[in-house]
Amino acid sequence: MLTVIINYFHTVKKNSSINNSQLVKICLGIQAFQKQVNQTQDKSPKEHLRRAIEQLESNTIENSLAVINDLELIAKNHPQYHWIIMNILTIFIRNNTLYIPQEEVTINLLEKVRLNIQAALSVIAKRDINKDPENEQLDLSYIDMRGANLNKANLQQTNLYQANLAGANLTEANLAGAILSAANLEGANLYLANLEGAILSAANLKGANLKGANLHCASLYLADLHGAILNDAILDGANLREAKFSE
Repeated sequence: MLTVIINYFHTVKKNSSINNSQLVKICLGIQAFQKQVNQTQDKSPKEHLRRAIEQLESNTIENSLAVINDLELIAKNHPQYHWIIMNILTIFIRNNTLYIPQEEVTINLLEKVRLNIQAALSVIAKRDINKDPENEQLDLSYIDMRGANLNKANLQQTNLYQANLAGANLTEANLAGAILSAANLEGANLYLANLEGAILSAANLKGANLKGANLHCASLYLADLHGAILNDAILDGANLREAKFSE
C-alpha cells in the first residue's frame, strides 16, 4: 500500500488544487479503506472481484483509489478477470467524467483529471496487453481526459473517437492503429509517440508536440495541425489530404 501512496503522491503534487493537508487526508483514507478491502482477500477471486466492483462507486476519492488498486492486483493475479476489469475501469471513467463537445471546450492546458480517474487510466495504460483477448478493443471514446498523464501508455488499437485529450501527456505512448478521429489533442505532448496506422481524421492537433512521432501510414485527413511541432516526425505513407498546417 505504501507504494501506491507514493505513486499517487507524485500525481497529486502536479495538481495545484490539492494541498499537503488534503494529500495526507487522502493517504490516510486509502490506508483505512484498504483494511476493509483486505478482509475479502481470503475469499474466492470471484467474490473478491464482486466486492471490489460494489465498492468502486464509493462517494469518496480515497475509497475509489483503494478499490482501483485492488482491481489492478486482481487483474495481475487472476488473468481470467483481466479483460473484465479493464472494461469495468473504462465504465468507471465514463460514468465519472462529463463529456463536453470539442467546440464547447474552453481550453485550459493546466487542466488535470481527477485523481481517481487518473488512477483508473494508469491501470489501463500499463496493463499487460498480452492478456487482452483477440479482436477486442478498449472503448475510451467521448471521454474527457484533458491533462491526463499517459506517459508510455499502451493504447494500441484503442477507440478514442472524439476523446478530449487536450494538454495530455502522451510521451512515448503506443497509439498504433488507434481511432482518434475528431479527437481533441490540442497542446498534447506526443513526443516520440507511436501513431503508426492511427486514424486522426479531423483531429484537433493545434500546438501538439509531435516531435519524433511515428505517423507512418496514419490518416491525418482534415486534421488541424496549426502550430504543431513536427520536427523529425515520420510521415511516410501518411494521408495528409486537406490537413491544415501553419502558413
